[in-house]
Amino acid sequence: MKFSILTSVLAAFSLAQVAHALPTKRDITDPQVLNYALTLEHLEAKFYADGLAKFSEADFTKAGYPEWTYGRVTQIAAHEATHVTFLTTALQTAGAKAVEACEYNFPITDVKSFVSLAGTLEAIGSAGESISIVLFDFHSPVSSAYTGGAQDISSKDYLTAAASILAVEARHAAWISAAAEHGSPWDTAFQTPLSPNPVYSLAAPFIVSCPAANSAALPSLTAYPALAFADAHARAGTTATLTFASNSKASFVAFVSGAGTPVFVPLQSGNRVAIPGSLRGLVFVFVTSDGGRVDDSTTIAGPALLNVAFDSRGNVV
Repeated sequence: MKFSILTSVLAAFSLAQVAHALPTKRDITDPQVLNYALTLEHLEAKFYADGLAKFSEADFTKAGYPEWTYGRVTQIAAHEATHVTFLTTALQTAGAKAVEACEYNFPITDVKSFVSLAGTLEAIGSAGESISIVLFDFHSPVSSAYTGGAQDISSKDYLTAAASILAVEARHAAWISAAAEHGSPWDTAFQTPLSPNPVYSLAAPFIVSCPAANSAALPSLTAYPALAFADAHARAGTTATLTFASNSKASFVAFVSGAGTPVFVPLQSGNRVAIPGSLRGLVFVFVTSDGGRVDDSTTIAGPALLNVAFDSRGNVV
């Protein structure tokens, strides 16, 4: 099945409406995009493998989950392993270097913390796959050669594959949020795409170290300074305190959700911020120096994740 219509729609919305989410420079090759996606898949695959090695079906049942939960998680784990194999094979077939798995540290203490973190990682993965699609479509056809004389990768073919993986990752996130955690299965009408650095910033805390050769196969990645809510239960429509490394240029807080323009709110004294009451679902929060742009040049810290749970009537719960 061809994704020409999907590609056109994504290009129309993503490139016109979410320019804030794209990197300032787009000199990224196909192998780098594939390896960027593979880096996220390695992380997810290892997370599920570790969790299933640590917790049995009986452990899930004791934690209060329905008997079918363990089986679904096992299926997700198999999907992530398949994604790793597919992307690795695609790169190697084209003669390009495929990044290897890193050493990770996942703060898993029990089954519930495992399921909760699974939801977070799936959200990160979905955001990463979204921008992978945009990057594929934006710079196609390939304009530069790969290290080691790799053959050209057909961007449109792999754009289709990336869209297919994104669809499955989004289903994973929806199932975990709705079926496993009894929350909302979606956020807004559009998946939130993030540029590589914000996604890397979210993934970096789980990465202990990576093979040295990985960096040469990836686009240049930088983790932003960490950002968090002092109150873990920060809610839409309330005022909350943010924690991040002091920076005199910090002036605004940007709330990024879906494919629309970010919502900017002035940063108050004491790093307090009034969270907009209109927010719903998973929101990516940045501290910025600019009240109109969120990019590598304006980001001071972030992103932090704000999950605004809402019911079937759209009301915050």
